[in-house]
Amino acid sequence: MNPIRRTAAGAVAAAAALALAACGLAQPTASTELSDKPVTLRVMWWGGEARHERTQEVVTLFEERYPNITIEPEFSDWSEYWEKLATATAEGSPPDVVQMDQLYLASYASRGRLADLGPLTQLRTSGVDHQSVLGMGTWNDTLYAMPISTTSTGLLVNMDLIGELGTPLPDTSTWSWEEFGAWAQEVTEKSPAGTYGTGIIHNEFSLQLFARQHGDELFSEDGIVIEPETLADYFRLALDWTSSGAAAPAALTAESLGLPLDQTPFATGKTAAIFAPSTLITAYAAAIDAELELVPLPTPDAGATKYDYFKPGMYWSVSSTSEHPAEAALLIDYLVNDPEATAIIGTERGIPANARTLDNISEKLTPEEAKAADFAQQRTAHVGEAPTIVPNGASDIESILQRYIQDVIFERQKPLDAANGLIAEVRSSIDAAV
Repeated sequence: MNPIRRTAAGAVAAAAALALAACGLAQPTASTELSDKPVTLRVMWWGGEARHERTQEVVTLFEERYPNITIEPEFSDWSEYWEKLATATAEGSPPDVVQMDQLYLASYASRGRLADLGPLTQLRTSGVDHQSVLGMGTWNDTLYAMPISTTSTGLLVNMDLIGELGTPLPDTSTWSWEEFGAWAQEVTEKSPAGTYGTGIIHNEFSLQLFARQHGDELFSEDGIVIEPETLADYFRLALDWTSSGAAAPAALTAESLGLPLDQTPFATGKTAAIFAPSTLITAYAAAIDAELELVPLPTPDAGATKYDYFKPGMYWSVSSTSEHPAEAALLIDYLVNDPEATAIIGTERGIPANARTLDNISEKLTPEEAKAADFAQQRTAHVGEAPTIVPNGASDIESILQRYIQDVIFERQKPLDAANGLIAEVRSSIDAAV
C-alpha cells in the first residue's frame, strides 16, 4: 500500500476506531471442522483493478475445487475499505475473511473481532520461514493474522539522474546519516533548479527502523515507548535536509505528501532518492522512465546493529463471529500457499511471505520485482526480532507523525518539543482506546 495514500485516511482510521469501540467483545462458537454442507463466505479486501481481477480469478478456481463453498467478494479502495469494515463490524455483520493491515490489527484483535488462527488446522503457516514475519501477525501472543507478503524499507534511487549529475552513491553498505545528507545536498547543488537530492522520511516503518538503529523501539506492550530524544533526532534529519537544500523547501514537501504516486517529485524526476518500502519500486518504475535501484538505509554504526525487519505488506484474518471459520481458514491457505493460486496472484500484494511461493514464481518476476526480492534477500543478515505492532488506539500514527514533521520543517516547533507532543498525543489516544 502506498504510504502517501495511507496517510490520507487518518479521518477514516479515527472513525473506524470509534465504530469498533461500541462493538464489545465476541466469542467464537462455530466449529473448527470443515462441513460437507453448502457454505457461503464473504471475503473483503482493498486494492485496485488488477488485484480485484486476480483475486476473483483465484476465487473461481477455489470454488471449483470445493463445490460446496461459495465466495461472495467485496472490495474497494484503501480509503473506503476501513470505513466499510468498521461499519459492518459495528453492525454485527463483518465478512468471514478480511484483508488486514498492521496499523489496525491490534485495534480489531484487542476487541475480540478476529479469530485465533492457531486452532484452525486448515491454515498452514510453515511456509513463512521468518518467525519475525509471522510474529507480526500476533497480538497478545495469539496469531490473528496470516501474513500475505513482506516488504523492506530502503532508499530508492534514480540512477539515471545521479549518473547525469556525476554524483555517484557513497559506499551504501556502511554509510552514515551524515554521509547521506552531504550526498543529497551535493545532488541538489548540481541539479537544475527545482530538483532535489532526497525527500524526507515520514512514515511509521522508517521511524521503527530509525529507533531500532539507535537501540530504541517505537512501541511495546505498554504503548508508545520511544525516547523523546530518539524521535527528536528523527525530526532533526527532516529539518536539516530541508534547511540545507538536500530536500525540497517545506512548502513543496507539504504539497507533495497528498499527491498520487505518479505525480510525486520522485516519479516526475524532481527528486533523486526517497525512502520507500521496497515493493514500491514496481509502481515507481511504471511512472518514470529511469533505472531505479534499492540500497540500504544509512546507519549510525556502519550497519552493525540488526535493526531491520520484514514488515508484512498485508494479512488475511478471519472474523471471530464467522459461522464457518474452518472454511475461511481453508480459503486463506489456498490464497497464500497453493501453487496455482499464488502463481496467478504473483506479487500483486507484494513479495510473498511464503518462501516456496517466491521460488515458484521467481522466473515470472519483472525486473523491478526481482530487485525487490533480491533486496530482501540481502537484508536477511540484518534482520532482528519482530517489533511490537501498532497498538490499539495508535492506528493514526502516520498522519500524526506527518503533522508533527511538518511543524518541524516549517519551524513552528523545535524537534524535541514536537517529539514530546507526538508521544503525549499518541499515549493519550492509546489510553483512551483501552
